[in-house]
Amino acid sequence: MQDSKSDSDGCDFSNAVNIEFKFENGLIPAIVQDAESKEVLMFAYMNEEAFRLTLETKIAHYWSRSRQSLWKKGETSGHYQHVINIFFDCDADCLLLFVRQDGGACHEGYRSCFYRSIDGEIVGEKVFDEKEVY
Repeated sequence: MQDSKSDSDGCDFSNAVNIEFKFENGLIPAIVQDAESKEVLMFAYMNEEAFRLTLETKIAHYWSRSRQSLWKKGETSGHYQHVINIFFDCDADCLLLFVRQDGGACHEGYRSCFYRSIDGEIVGEKVFDEKEVY
């Protein structure tokens, strides 16, 4: 599976504005949406290295708070997030990534991590068997 898309897709991150982003305790929240459907796929944190690697590779990288380590989304599962564009909020303390998602974003096998309603009903699409991937 290919883990990057050509430079002609999405923004040219080499022209990223020089903004002083607010990394609280070394992290900045990142909301991830499908670039085409606008479905919210997941929420994660980035540290400065994850943010830099994401800009350089156009593949989403995050900081795992539970494992205390950097992770490249899709490295284990093959379900990469190809970053099409990145936006930031008015306070420069939150990121919004528009991505092209390969397979599912959720480690439990769903397209989106937001696959349950507040009453517990499964409303999302299961796209892979997590037991076969992890």
